[in-house]
Amino acid sequence: MLTVSVPDTDLLTRLHDMSDRVDFVHWDLMSSLPGGIAAQIEVVQIGHYWIHPERWTRLRELPNLKYVMLPSAGFDHALPLVPPGVTICNGRGVHSAETAELAVGMMIASLRELPQAFQAQREERWTNPLTPSLADQRVLVIGAGSVAQALVARLRPFEVQITEVARTARDGVHAISELPDLLPDADIVVLAVPNSPSTRHLLDAAALAALPDDALVVNVARGGVVDTDALVRELTNGRLHAALDVTDPEPLPAGHPLWHAPNTLITAHQGGNTTATYSRVAALLRRQLEELLAGEQPENIVART
Repeated sequence: MLTVSVPDTDLLTRLHDMSDRVDFVHWDLMSSLPGGIAAQIEVVQIGHYWIHPERWTRLRELPNLKYVMLPSAGFDHALPLVPPGVTICNGRGVHSAETAELAVGMMIASLRELPQAFQAQREERWTNPLTPSLADQRVLVIGAGSVAQALVARLRPFEVQITEVARTARDGVHAISELPDLLPDADIVVLAVPNSPSTRHLLDAAALAALPDDALVVNVARGGVVDTDALVRELTNGRLHAALDVTDPEPLPAGHPLWHAPNTLITAHQGGNTTATYSRVAALLRRQLEELLAGEQPENIVART
């Protein structure tokens, strides 16, 4: 019998039919567990947005812990928090559809000036501006993971010209080293890359300067992929537009110039924060547990501490 801790009753309900093969323990990582149960737990499913380090300290009380399952694609935050010798699996694919639809929504909202329309509505002003359409825009999608793939699939019906960029070139996909040549021809650039030393400030001052006037920067990756100070300068002088689901720093502190930068739409890292998350985390964990029960490696292994 495999013993697995899950963070909420929703997962218990969705996976109840596996209870004859899996011993599920409802555990929020905050309370103490009886020693007998703690010694049995081999798999811990992390809850949504459990990023505070103090919440993870009890993982070290599990002597037989083998796997930590994350609900997020990002896993860099977990590396220093998981005990040595434990395998980390990320949530690749869980938030792809949600994040992609937010990215498309932010593009439309920014291009069609929906925030300005909401403000005009509150002020009872009837305005009818001429705005850009998403149709016919040249969209540069930087990233090749599940979020980027979901985004490309959702963009195609909007009749845009899509250019895909990955770490290395392949058929129909440009290498990230080609960005200096690609940026000047992009009306919209969307960032959907993992957070890593190689992607830190991928859009730096020079890259942002290479974009044409009125280009839209959409970031659904991580805030550090963009040089925030350089972006603020471009936004403040009115040359670029931005739609940001992530920022650097994050959370964005009160008084930060990004809050009031012109032509800027900000959401608070909401890409994967939808009701679809619950069923998708459950489906992924189900597959992973079936693989473990079959003596196989679970999908989405990303690191071993």
